[in-house]
Amino acid sequence: MSKLLKAKWTRAALVLVAFSGMIAFFVWHGPDWGLVLDAFRFVAWEWVVAAIALNLLSVLARSAAWNEVIEQAVPAPPPFRAVFSAFGVGLFANAVLPGRIGELARVAVLSRRIDEERRADTWAVLLGTVFAHRVLDLFPVVLLIAYVAATAKIPHWAVASVIVFLIVAFALFAFALASARHRHRTVLEEAEGGVRRLVTMARYGLGVLHAPVPALIAGLLQCLGWLCQLFAVWATMRAFDIHEPLPAAGLVLLLMNVAMLFPLWPGNVGLVQAAVALPLVSYGVPYAKGFAFGIGLQAIEMSVGVGIGLIFLAREGLSYAMLKHMPGAEQAEVGQEDEEDGEQEAEQESHERTRVAR
Repeated sequence: MSKLLKAKWTRAALVLVAFSGMIAFFVWHGPDWGLVLDAFRFVAWEWVVAAIALNLLSVLARSAAWNEVIEQAVPAPPPFRAVFSAFGVGLFANAVLPGRIGELARVAVLSRRIDEERRADTWAVLLGTVFAHRVLDLFPVVLLIAYVAATAKIPHWAVASVIVFLIVAFALFAFALASARHRHRTVLEEAEGGVRRLVTMARYGLGVLHAPVPALIAGLLQCLGWLCQLFAVWATMRAFDIHEPLPAAGLVLLLMNVAMLFPLWPGNVGLVQAAVALPLVSYGVPYAKGFAFGIGLQAIEMSVGVGIGLIFLAREGLSYAMLKHMPGAEQAEVGQEDEEDGEQEAEQESHERTRVAR
């Protein structure tokens, strides 16, 4: 318990130091804040509404892709409304909490829909589906990178990050493809034992990768989600009176995701805005205006995630405090059950040895 508390305090201190450093940097070397505020005075709100609608469509498409993955992994999958609800709660957690807590939160929320007897196994399967769902992002990302490379210029400071991302993404895809097991296969002999069984169940979560048609459908839905995000970025540019072509929006979307690769604090606020504003300077957009656009762009995306998340958080009967502890509590419950099973087995072996000795 003391080690866990110490780790939490250490992580919180590192986040605080990084966030303080970011604030200090933008106070002394940031944009002209007066010009940033001026950019918000002339926002075209009809384009903001369009951007919000496109982000909502993106969320719907990506949650439908996850639902397709789940249907290939879970024998009696939950209804789409439950999947969409869990996905929304995950968006909220990713928006307001550091790290990628939302990925675990959506698994924890959806696992509550499963019978208690099957919950531990299904938790592992759903975790595998989240991994598979993220792996399928490889296809729209590769298309986006190819589009931006052909129509715009990727800044030199982002090239290395993009290359590293592609290498890691292809490695994870190869690992997922090799690890995937379809749930219709009989692998009971591999499913004996606590940890081994959970690993097997997690591999079932990757089963969509061995089902060509569902994998294609899920991949196309992911591409549709990213396409909606691309047009949402373009609409937000129009809202801030930035009349640049679609390739500029593609560059912004790519660099925004590069800035989010390592979530140092909730939303990486500040870092994202700098990553968005700097490349727009080459298009003739003033840095302060580009920074204001970055604030508006992230605010629109977060408003969609937070808005949907709050609605479904209330629908699930959960609170923010419960959300913070839910993933850890679920994992601890599984770990505690395994530990108790191990203690019972050890106790039975001890009794057996005592009986033989007598």
